[in-house]
Amino acid sequence: MNILIINGPNLNMLGRREPEIYGSETLQDIEAKCNQHAGSKEINIDFFQSNYEGVIIERLQTALDQYDGIIANMAAYTHTSIAIHDALKMYSCPIIEVHLSDPKTREDFRHISYIEPLAACVIAGQGSDGYLQAIDKIEEIINK
Repeated sequence: MNILIINGPNLNMLGRREPEIYGSETLQDIEAKCNQHAGSKEINIDFFQSNYEGVIIERLQTALDQYDGIIANMAAYTHTSIAIHDALKMYSCPIIEVHLSDPKTREDFRHISYIEPLAACVIAGQGSDGYLQAIDKIEEIINK
């Protein structure tokens, strides 16, 4: 099983960026946790981050038909990018939307997600464990 974990803008600054909201783990820490968790299940993951909307879209386009599931933490692009929504719309595999914090409990502009209508589920407010839960959820969906 192959899973793409794709991360949006500013997540490369985890550990330094608003630790009271996002915690002290870095994106590299989260990637290592995901690799360990997925590896124990014999799942391959491809972990990707970009601050640029077009680069994210190009990654999604080139990844088409290569993955059994997508875990998407689009960060701020969750609330603004119809273009990323459209790129994800091409996928027939399960998409899990992940957020370290819970956007629905934050500022009003974070309450709308352009990813959620495409997602098999949304995991929010679980910190980095949300990524591990998303790996498990994709495995569960595929094995049904």
